Amino acid sequence: MSDITSHIARHLREVYVGRNWTWVDLKGSIDGLTWQQATTPVLNLNTIALLIFHMNFYVEAQIRVFKGGPLLSKDKDAFNLPPIHSDQDWQALLRKTYADAEELATLIEQMPEEHLWDVFVEDRYGTYYRNLHGNIEHLHYHLGQIVLIRKILEQG
Repeated sequence: MSDITSHIARHLREVYVGRNWTWVDLKGSIDGLTWQQATTPVLNLNTIALLIFHMNFYVEAQIRVFKGGPLLSKDKDAFNLPPIHSDQDWQALLRKTYADAEELATLIEQMPEEHLWDVFVEDRYGTYYRNLHGNIEHLHYHLGQIVLIRKILEQG
């Protein structure tokens, strides 16, 4: 583990469980949210559940590559959330999301620092460093949407 990979892993974890620079995190932003709220459409926006699935879609893709597998994810599949019909379904999505985030953070910590500058699958995707930070930016972007959607939901 290098200093930089441990910082990137910490940055990823902080999006999910807090203490990041923005002081906004996924766990705190959805704490107490019911499955009905998470699946309620607001205006023409994606639902909170769909955004969480979408965020995790790219985390899963990075995990697969880190483990030596191919990059199979297609953007067209990034919003194919399985139906959520109960609190069990909602909790399963959250458990998977948090577990995948932790798995990716652990894989990042274990990566030799020099690997950060290697090509991520193909030249068009840039380096591992660029992909990891791009995904963290993507997570923050959708986290902001989740916060706003929840505020709208709570105002009725």
